[in-house]
Amino acid sequence: MSLTLLTTKLHIPPARPNAVLRSHLFRRLNEGQYRKLTLISAPAGYGKTTLASEWLAQSKRLTAWLSLDEGDNDPIRFLLHLIEAIKRVVKVSDHGIWEALPPQQPLPMTYILTALINELALTTDPFILVLDDYHVIESQSIHNTLSFLIDHQPLQLRLIIMTRGEPTLPIARLRAKNELMELRGRDLRFTRSESTLFFHQTMGLQLSSAEVSSLEARTEGWIAGLQLAAVSMQGYSDPAQFISSFTGSHRFVLDYLMEEVLKQQPDKVQTFLVQTSILERFCAPLCDAMLQSDGEGHDILAHLERSNLFIVPLDNERQWYRYHHLFTDMLRQRLDHVNKDTGDDREALHRRASHWFEENGLEIEAFQHAAAAQDVDRAAALIEGQGMPLHFRGAAKTVLDWLQRQEESTLDERPSLWVSYASALLMLSQLDGIEQKLSAAEAAMSHIEPREADRDLIGHIASIRATLGVIRHDADTIMTQSRIALEHLHPLNLPVRAATTWTLGVACQLQGDRAAARRAYSEAISISQSIGHHMITLMASLGLGEIQASDNQLSQAAQTYQQVLQLAGEPPLPVACDAYLGMARIAYERNDLDAAEQHIQRSMRLAKQIDNTDRLVDSECFAAKLKLARHDVTAAEALLTKVRHEMPAHPYNRLQGELIHQELMIALHRDNFGEMVTHMVTSGYPMLQARIHIIQGNGRAAIAMLGTLHDQARAKQWKNVELKLLILQALAFQALGNMERALQRLNEALVKAKTEGFVRLFVEEGKSMLDLLTAAAARRMQPEYTEFLLTHMQHEQKLLDFAAQGVTNRIAPLVESLSERELEILNLIAQGCSNQEISERLFLALSTVKGYNRNIFDKLQVKRRTEAIARARELGII
Repeated sequence: MSLTLLTTKLHIPPARPNAVLRSHLFRRLNEGQYRKLTLISAPAGYGKTTLASEWLAQSKRLTAWLSLDEGDNDPIRFLLHLIEAIKRVVKVSDHGIWEALPPQQPLPMTYILTALINELALTTDPFILVLDDYHVIESQSIHNTLSFLIDHQPLQLRLIIMTRGEPTLPIARLRAKNELMELRGRDLRFTRSESTLFFHQTMGLQLSSAEVSSLEARTEGWIAGLQLAAVSMQGYSDPAQFISSFTGSHRFVLDYLMEEVLKQQPDKVQTFLVQTSILERFCAPLCDAMLQSDGEGHDILAHLERSNLFIVPLDNERQWYRYHHLFTDMLRQRLDHVNKDTGDDREALHRRASHWFEENGLEIEAFQHAAAAQDVDRAAALIEGQGMPLHFRGAAKTVLDWLQRQEESTLDERPSLWVSYASALLMLSQLDGIEQKLSAAEAAMSHIEPREADRDLIGHIASIRATLGVIRHDADTIMTQSRIALEHLHPLNLPVRAATTWTLGVACQLQGDRAAARRAYSEAISISQSIGHHMITLMASLGLGEIQASDNQLSQAAQTYQQVLQLAGEPPLPVACDAYLGMARIAYERNDLDAAEQHIQRSMRLAKQIDNTDRLVDSECFAAKLKLARHDVTAAEALLTKVRHEMPAHPYNRLQGELIHQELMIALHRDNFGEMVTHMVTSGYPMLQARIHIIQGNGRAAIAMLGTLHDQARAKQWKNVELKLLILQALAFQALGNMERALQRLNEALVKAKTEGFVRLFVEEGKSMLDLLTAAAARRMQPEYTEFLLTHMQHEQKLLDFAAQGVTNRIAPLVESLSERELEILNLIAQGCSNQEISERLFLALSTVKGYNRNIFDKLQVKRRTEAIARARELGII
């Protein structure tokens, strides 16, 4: 799944034999080693690359080299090659991050650079990073990243940038701080003595001093112009005659010399030059494919290099080459005027290149040439890939850029391109417009003859909609669209099936069916691992970790989260914030507050890099809980206020219950619980209502609610909820003075909690729980675990007192509690059932139902059904 690296971009161009040594410039470059940045900026043909490679060859410094091209405007591609270049000279650990780049979030470039800088700061050997041809970079994201690197540059690193224009970097600030060494076009021009050496030593032309002076003056020391003149003169018996006719500005000189150089080559070489000019880089087998020849490429490349014919070797093995950029421009101009009779026009050549790159496993380059050939069908096929779509493999921006240039009619003819358009947008977190693209695909499909492939396309559309539902926590949409997707997707479309199985797991989890969610996540992990779809492995593992934690399997969940962090790499992908949040919660439950703090800080840093999700709100809410555990009430309150402010921007109501609970805890800390409760809306959160009843001393109302909730949690196998309810039941019976029942429920909770070492569940319940645990210890209930918990509670700086003292009971408790049958009948009354309907539903005599009614009314101290329902709701019984 990883993007194939073009290693020739990382080779330092070898120094030329008999090259002119430019000692004065070497001294300037040596001085640059005491500055952050050396900038070599000049127009094409001024020898920037040659100067740097020759200086590096004689200086023997450790050097990481990266030759940039237009494809490096993709942040993923840029970072892949940058890290690989650095790894060749210094030890940098990436732990597989490049195998798991995010499909749904923006790339965290500055955060990756932060981790890289931290690692480089640990190295001992100084080294140089060279970025050649930086002028091809137009991405503001990359400019920002490089500026960040310069601002935080470790002492071991010195940066050299070579470019044709002024880069979008903090040049003025570096210049003002004396942290910049600059070499411009005027610095790079050949002096007269250097021009003489060049003609005599490098090119083997014995020109007189006057002839050299004339050429040097007319070219203004422009190295490319001098080289072009030298190559052209190699075919002249009378150099003086050539020199006398050599006039004009750079542009006209270039046109003239290029013509002269090209015309002096044999026809076979001219054909070779023109037809390979569309290639950014080339090797002999690729050139053979372009010319449809058998083995001539190697010999011609050797001839071109021997002739100094503007060919630049890209590696020491002389396998890969490129042309001088200006030479390429001229050759491409010529391309449109030759070979038309044979059909070898530019588009045909691009198609040949595309086929060669595909056959050699370089699908992104194959796609780029198919796009240049305007071969939409081939480009579309390459996007779909062999089992793994191209934009799933780090080329989302490349694919999206091409799709954005297409006419709507072109996309309508191929609905799969609309779907790829939406998919690429989703991977780059550009959510606006996705639904419009999917609707366009469906509209286009309705106007063409149905095919078997369209069924798979319907599935892919549904899968994308399911993923959008995940972002919105819309369980119904996720479930519906996931099922549609799995019904329609081709059995061999494993990448999309894996993603859809994951979204199905999310839907099941949101709906509370944890067993089904566990199965779906496990299946998604199995599929994604088999095809190397690491991002889905990561996302499904996160979901599995959440299920394990919810099932009170803290150790298993911690292990799963550690696997996620390994898969997310170092520095981690932003989505790893969920793993750190999970680790923080586990550490918190075990009362390791320092570890919880470390994890939640990492989670918040990563969550800030992700848009369109509630991950930061989640992390901040937990951070507030941690502040409360440390009794920093002011900080906790400030964080919760921030969360409340952020939540209206997101439709995430699932955090409401946790927020209300923390606000209740803050009220207890501040001794204004009674006032807080009167303004707090807790309907829809029965566990919170039960807790309020306990604090108010209304144990009967709490028990009536908690019994039903406990049965529901057990039926649904919500083990974490069941454990919390057992603890609340124990506290409710304690509030009633029924210590036997209280200790019975506490013992059940201790049995369920001790294996995983829960601590905070008990500590958070304050002095009431301390009393219960002390009584349990006296009776030797789970003695080791009880003692363990008591030790933790005794070390707490402060335990909250949840007793009813000082809290005004708004509702008088029942004189006598209702039986289970009476509660059942009361609930049917609340549902509007008549006595006859209750009689028929419960198989009771009508007179028996009326007798139960009288008992219920007496216990509630009411006379009518409506009063009974209102009173029961006040007590929290129904």
